[in-house]
Amino acid sequence: MLDPFCGGGAIPLEAQRLGLEAHGGDLNPVAVLISKALVEIPPRFAGLPPVNPGSRDRLESETWERTQGLAEDIGFYGEWMRERAFERIGHLYPTVKLPAEQGGGEARVIAWLWARTVRSPDPSWGGNVPLIKSWILRKKRNKPTVWVEPAVDRSTRTVSYRIRKGGAPPAGTVKRSGGTCLATGVPIRFDYIREQGRQGLLSRQLIAVAAEGQRGRIYLDPTHSPLPDIPEPSWKPAFALPEKALGFRIQQYGMTVWADLFTDRQLVALSTFSDLLGGVRPVVEEHARAAGLAEDGVRLRDGGSSAEAYADAVITNLAFVVDKCADYWSSLCSWHNSGEKMRSTFGRQALPMVWDYAEANPFSGSSGNWLGQAAWVRKAVAAAPAGGSGEVLQRDAASRITEVPSPIVCTDPPYYDNIGYADLSDFFYVWLRRNLSDVWPDECATLLTPKAEELIAHTHRAGSKTAAKQHFEDGMTTVFEQAARVHHPEYPATIFYAYKQKETIQGGTASTGWETFLQGLVDAGLQVTATWPIRTEMPNRPVALGAAALASSVVIACRPRPADAPMATRRELLESLDRRMPHAVRLLQEEAIAPVDMAQSVIGPGMEVFSRYSKVLEADGTPMRVRTALALINEALETALSEEETEFDAYTRWAVTWYDQHGHRPGPAGDALLLATAKNTSLEGAQAAGIAESKGGQVRLLTREEYDLERNPAQQDFTVWEATQQLIARLEHSETRAARLLAQVGLGIGGRARRLAYLLYQTADRRGRTADAAAYNSLVRVWIDLARLASSPPPEEQDLGL
Repeated sequence: MLDPFCGGGAIPLEAQRLGLEAHGGDLNPVAVLISKALVEIPPRFAGLPPVNPGSRDRLESETWERTQGLAEDIGFYGEWMRERAFERIGHLYPTVKLPAEQGGGEARVIAWLWARTVRSPDPSWGGNVPLIKSWILRKKRNKPTVWVEPAVDRSTRTVSYRIRKGGAPPAGTVKRSGGTCLATGVPIRFDYIREQGRQGLLSRQLIAVAAEGQRGRIYLDPTHSPLPDIPEPSWKPAFALPEKALGFRIQQYGMTVWADLFTDRQLVALSTFSDLLGGVRPVVEEHARAAGLAEDGVRLRDGGSSAEAYADAVITNLAFVVDKCADYWSSLCSWHNSGEKMRSTFGRQALPMVWDYAEANPFSGSSGNWLGQAAWVRKAVAAAPAGGSGEVLQRDAASRITEVPSPIVCTDPPYYDNIGYADLSDFFYVWLRRNLSDVWPDECATLLTPKAEELIAHTHRAGSKTAAKQHFEDGMTTVFEQAARVHHPEYPATIFYAYKQKETIQGGTASTGWETFLQGLVDAGLQVTATWPIRTEMPNRPVALGAAALASSVVIACRPRPADAPMATRRELLESLDRRMPHAVRLLQEEAIAPVDMAQSVIGPGMEVFSRYSKVLEADGTPMRVRTALALINEALETALSEEETEFDAYTRWAVTWYDQHGHRPGPAGDALLLATAKNTSLEGAQAAGIAESKGGQVRLLTREEYDLERNPAQQDFTVWEATQQLIARLEHSETRAARLLAQVGLGIGGRARRLAYLLYQTADRRGRTADAAAYNSLVRVWIDLARLASSPPPEEQDLGL
């Protein structure tokens, strides 16, 4: 199995877990090193007990399977590093003295909470003011809110802070439109803040301290935590940030090198732990030799499994701990007030500005500490399959494919212009290069990660949108051509893709990302033979919270298109889509594919039709491009969903069209009457059915909040429209309540309600009604659970054995 875009190694790792020979490749050295640590290193030391003296006395009583011994050593030497780091810099992270009302004594700090400050543009103030997104420190159900109260001293032109419990905190001083001067209320434009940042005039002020209490978090005002003098870091990553890059916002505020993302204390901590990697290495080697490992001088990079190679393996993983700490020890981390913990730098694949940030204590026992990050790396290594063989090399995808004979290609390629992998991974690479240049000199040979050959559509790097699109499409075509040429003939290539269509064009919706990816596939002579959506995305990831974000990837199976594949005309393609799409849509609905994923999911069966032809000719004789095909596939989806209206009652059909035109806003009664006549129903009937209201010459659909949730569905005129709205309304209370209604209306009407939810999602998404789209999407996502609950007897009957 080969993944030429292996990234962090998930596909090669799972291939190895299944007993397959696993191969991976990536241009990015950070990805390659992570994949090597999961796929290459574990088999080399599988079954080996730990070498550290603290675990050697347990050799007789415990078995060490897979890489549990290596994982144990990572934990041991991680603690060794922590102890020596504390000896060197522990005084930079002092405890705080607790006031009497907090029990007195001392407490260990979890995080220091800072606000960036800017000089007020109001000349009547003349001092700095804080830029705060939120003053809240703790926000939990059934507990009083804890927040920071600012106090403005007009005589000294300063702002001080104290901790409050209960009451209503004020709004933050910065939002999407800009900031506000806390002292005078004068607006602070972002262009002013950015200019101050570029001049190096942005400052910071401590606003609170979070500490470890006996019964939870304790919050103190800044006076309880005097700050020590911070020495100059022994090293800092003074490499330039990209001038422009996907997901970057920080350069415009004066952050120009990677070191600017960290405070001096954070740089001291990271450089100290980095220095200790050199100190722990001879210790690991000595213990490995004492444990009986060979001493042949062959390093890990050369295929060794000796004491020196084992030390390389331990150092590699401890270097990842340093990188994980960098993620929690930057000035772009924030405080998670509902979880009362640190948020890491990368909540998503971007580096936006963080105004009120949290500085973690490496030596605390809470989130963001060194041992916590070491524990994550230790767990990952312990869980590795560590069986069979695996090889991951730093190559571009097209080159990597040619190196593996007759591979089965399975990959998750880059998503056009969605993520700037190389630019973002430099955040980690600058530390990895310092820490692992001796262990992995080839992978750490460049100052920063390779950029020019990265297969994404980077407009600034390419010079224009057109050039960026061409770079991506040409690169994908080359990769797929190589795959078609060398791929194992008995198996399909499988490609995972999760990229939401988002561009509305004449005649439908398309996506440059999907278009260029699929165009490369078709141009390479590959044919889509099967597709299916697979639930791969976490619903609690930041981009998905409160939004109808993609929940699935689409897995696409491909084989080389036969040399004698026929051509087709546009009309023949449309006829084929008309035959294929209704069945495909119904099958996806039956499997409860979320509406948000439907447009992506039907690309598969649509491309099965399109890619079976050697060419599809337009009326003027030119070959049809994938962009046009995607628009036609979307039209076929809309048609397939709209044709299901024939299964709805007349009032529901009227409501569907009215919703498309007006949503839940009022519209002219005359228009509503004409529409009712066209739908062979009456406006009075729609009102009697309880789905609409006519008042003052205006008609509107009732909102879900206006329905009587106790209404008996056996009553006359209980429409599919009402069933759908009531299911969503009851679902907001509980799945059990929604399932009870589904059981009452039966799976026949229930099935129509589900299909209506698909149709209304498409309408809401097209019209920009985000909240409605999310509601319809949620109903379908839990449908299988609702159907299961609806078919089960009520709990009271179960208890009676009925």
